[in-house]
Amino acid sequence: MSEITEVNYGPLKKLIGVWKGSKGMDISPEPDGTEENPYYETITFYEAGDLTNAESQKLVMLRYHQVVTRKSDDTVFHDETGYWMWDEANDIVIHSLAIPRAVCVLAGGTATTSNGQTIFEVEANVGDLNWGILQSPFMEKNAKTTKFSHKISIANGKMSYSETTTLEIYGKVFEHTDANELTRQ
Repeated sequence: MSEITEVNYGPLKKLIGVWKGSKGMDISPEPDGTEENPYYETITFYEAGDLTNAESQKLVMLRYHQVVTRKSDDTVFHDETGYWMWDEANDIVIHSLAIPRAVCVLAGGTATTSNGQTIFEVEANVGDLNWGILQSPFMEKNAKTTKFSHKISIANGKMSYSETTTLEIYGKVFEHTDANELTRQ
């Protein structure tokens, strides 16, 4: 009979559950400037267990689903799914995501905890051999993502985040930003 052990999610444990927020602001590019979209969203983080890669790297992971809805017309304008992983031995946090615009990101970084607050910070760059960005030929040509950074802060049942996706679009470089404050449900 095998022994059942508890999965140590480390800093990821703070993310587990359903989070909702209605203070979001999306600032996105338009051909003649920018567009600001206030939004509300739900992010659900599910325990996904642990695994071992190549018999030596142990990862624990959360699967997540994020649905973002525009306040002005109650339409979903962003649907994202992916994983948050923690490599305890190397003290690395990994965020992998895919969005249905044919863009995938593998970002890496850190999680720190101090005075009851946990902060996750990850980044990816196009061409980076470790933490990179992959996109379809259409996106590469018309709305190329060159950099991605994501910061999450959690304390006292609240989560705030800021995310910047640097794009080459409409003949310019643009920092597409999203930020929100959510509450654990």
